[in-house]
Amino acid sequence: MKSTDSFMGYRRENGRVGVRNYVAILPVDDISNAACEAVAANIHGTLALPHAYGRLQFGEDLELHFRTMIGVGSNPNIAAVVVIGIEPSWTEVIADGIRKTGKPVISFSIEQKGDINTIAEASRAAHQLVHQTSGAQREKCGIEDLWVSTKCGESDTTTGLSSCPAVGNMYDKWIPQGLYGVFGETSEITGAEHLCKERAASPEVAEKFMKTWQSYQDDVIEQFKTSDLSDSQPTKGNILGGLTTIEEKALGNLEKIGRNVSYIDVLEPAEAPAKGNGLYFMDTSSAAAECVTLMAAAGYVVHTFPTGQGNVVGNPVVPVVKITGNPRTVRTMSEHVDVDVSGVLTREITIDQAGELLKENILETASGRYTMAEILKHREFVMTKLYRSA
Repeated sequence: MKSTDSFMGYRRENGRVGVRNYVAILPVDDISNAACEAVAANIHGTLALPHAYGRLQFGEDLELHFRTMIGVGSNPNIAAVVVIGIEPSWTEVIADGIRKTGKPVISFSIEQKGDINTIAEASRAAHQLVHQTSGAQREKCGIEDLWVSTKCGESDTTTGLSSCPAVGNMYDKWIPQGLYGVFGETSEITGAEHLCKERAASPEVAEKFMKTWQSYQDDVIEQFKTSDLSDSQPTKGNILGGLTTIEEKALGNLEKIGRNVSYIDVLEPAEAPAKGNGLYFMDTSSAAAECVTLMAAAGYVVHTFPTGQGNVVGNPVVPVVKITGNPRTVRTMSEHVDVDVSGVLTREITIDQAGELLKENILETASGRYTMAEILKHREFVMTKLYRSA
């Protein structure tokens, strides 16, 4: 059944729909951050995306860096991009990858030119791009044009009972109507991986998930853990909130995928979905800023973030919608809460009604209303790195 829900979005050159209209100033590497931030300071309407990496990476780690940079620049929330790197080769790899979307991309390298000349030239280019794209008009779009990711943070006993099920309820309603969804946090599913496996759309997808989960366990957790994961999974905040084991946390986490939807593929970090509309699993860290950045790089344009104890993370490219069912968090951190579903615990509202509240907020956010994280200027942009540089 086709949804009657709609939002007002920006239709891009490749047909994708964005919910924001940024001109991004994208550094290829850490030593180009200063030039990018200077351009953004010069030109109103631009967004610099400084990060810590991009030098002497190689192999799979370099591939992930390129995929993330190209994916972020390709995100439909970005109308145009200025790419700045220290040298031309890697700069053009990223610029050319973004150009495939059809959006305007202008690139600069600093070598043999210096910061001052680069900043001046890039500022002129950014000025032109802002003037060119700032007049874009929103148009009415359907749920089939909306890509919504999810990840939870600072979970507690209320999260698995209210805010995560609210996200799951939204997915149960909208995925059959054409929505693109994604969940991740590979290590955080530990203890419920058998349940997650059962939610795969086919035996092949289930096998792919288990291989991905096991690889994270073998190559990351087991290789580098100390005595256990008690300093990270559950986090200290999770433990203060009443979650004593990773199994408890995992069961609450999986409430985000609802009751009826199956995921149709397993994605690499920052990989864009290729099998059409539906729910996907992405292999990610459970660190909030890293996970949201990877999902933004995969093309998702709104992020839903259930929280119990209270998490303040945002993202510069993707609006982050915070949902909580903890009455204390609503009271003490109200400036961070977009959707209050604490009525679930007091039996004033049902999970179904909580899902409706979330749907309404997502549509308003997609149509232009700022999230709390955006208003507070939370712009956490964190790259994922696989191993040491050369």
